[in-house]
Amino acid sequence: MYNIVQDVDKYCEFVPWCKKSDVFMDKGKIKRANLEVGFGKVTEKYNSTVTCIEPHLVKAVCTDGILFNSLLCIWRFAPGKQPGTCVIDFQVAFEFRSLLYSQLANMVFNEIVKTMVDAFENRAIEMGKSAKIDVVQGVGHDIH
Repeated sequence: MYNIVQDVDKYCEFVPWCKKSDVFMDKGKIKRANLEVGFGKVTEKYNSTVTCIEPHLVKAVCTDGILFNSLLCIWRFAPGKQPGTCVIDFQVAFEFRSLLYSQLANMVFNEIVKTMVDAFENRAIEMGKSAKIDVVQGVGHDIH
């Protein structure tokens, strides 16, 4: 799962609302990417700094943009209880510049997170990996 999450160039192929994803700088642990997300008729382009610490962490921070005041995604990976599994702690925090967008997003926040996690699970399956995400105490996820 770590390899899928850190492969930012491929996000436009499977991440919901991601229209474009281009890594323009890759210095090993630090990547910079141009991303474009779309919500209906609203589209936003922004740069993201992605920190990758294999195989434990992927952290993405929006460094500039018009739609968001802030956008932070953190994926933490730990060995699972069963061989060949891992526990994932996925956190996303965002604040839109528009109060209306913020209020709408807060109303459907749990669904947004579920949709994101499902997209990565489905990507693992497409790549021939056996993936099953089970919610663990509402915070982490077991990947089988």
